[in-house]
Amino acid sequence: MALLRPLNFNEKMKMKSWRDLMAESITSYNDLSFHMDSKGLEAVIKNYPILINPYYFSLIKDYNDPVFKQSVPDLLELQTKCISDPFVEDKTDSSFIHRYPDRILIKTSARCAVNCRHCMRKREIGKKEIPLLDDAIDYIKSEKTISEVILSGGDPLMLDTRYLNELLNELDNINHVSTIRIHSRVLCTLPQRITDNLVNVLSGRKSLYIITHFNHPNEITEYSEEACGKLINKGIPLGCQTVLLRGINNNHIVMGELFKELVRIKVKPYYLHHPDPIKGTDHFRVNISEGLEIMKRLRGKLSGLCIPQYMLELPDGGGKIPLLPEYIKKREDGVLKIENYNGEIYYYKEPSN
Repeated sequence: MALLRPLNFNEKMKMKSWRDLMAESITSYNDLSFHMDSKGLEAVIKNYPILINPYYFSLIKDYNDPVFKQSVPDLLELQTKCISDPFVEDKTDSSFIHRYPDRILIKTSARCAVNCRHCMRKREIGKKEIPLLDDAIDYIKSEKTISEVILSGGDPLMLDTRYLNELLNELDNINHVSTIRIHSRVLCTLPQRITDNLVNVLSGRKSLYIITHFNHPNEITEYSEEACGKLINKGIPLGCQTVLLRGINNNHIVMGELFKELVRIKVKPYYLHHPDPIKGTDHFRVNISEGLEIMKRLRGKLSGLCIPQYMLELPDGGGKIPLLPEYIKKREDGVLKIENYNGEIYYYKEPSN
């Protein structure tokens, strides 16, 4: 099967603002049917809303390619054994999650530039209104142990620029907050959002990092590279959280190309997330052993700059832990038996006490 009407990001579209592009997004079954045979997908879209802006849709080159799979609904989303909220984020109605002593996450929005089909907050994106953030600001002011604030969502950079500026000003004025982290996928899915006005609002603040989200080399374009460059030139460090996804990037060659390209455009691969057990995403999940093998094959083949930490989030609010290939095969009488990235065995003697 092929796309009936593929979309090119032509010269006319290049002149449009990010708001105009969002206004022309695919947001319904009828919209999608104009471009492809979408028979049977009504029920999927009813459960998990569709939103694909024209820029990201133009990156689809063929039916079922990596960009297609991440953005176009699939009947497999209804064949699920997972639960909606395995990390008990919805335990309260608050707009924030305080899981670690020194940092807090604020869900600033339920809106994204694309409703990704693998989203960990699939239960609420495009459906749920996020509460006002006053409770989060008051809580942060009262908790002196909090030094880092993570703005998540949805996508914080889909907020109105003026509102985002006011939110950042509030956080800047809290003395014990030293670092602000913004988690946003727009650098990948809608780079047109990185306007000069937005860059000016983000720059010149206390330690501010942006963690973006690329999953495949096809998502790195001249537009995303330009958007990243605007932020980097203003001194804003960029990192990337990638999700390991079956049929998209669960291959060491694809993953290696992605990480090298990210480093080329000055984005540090930060985390490789093992896919979460979220309702409606079962078809994207892989075994941990597969992820560990990918990490093992990348080590030694890529610069250390290109290799992220492979992370697993534990259910029931257990937090994130790193997953590492087992290089130490045996420890006996102060001697370690170690296997390197090529599968060769070496012996290393530890110092005696």
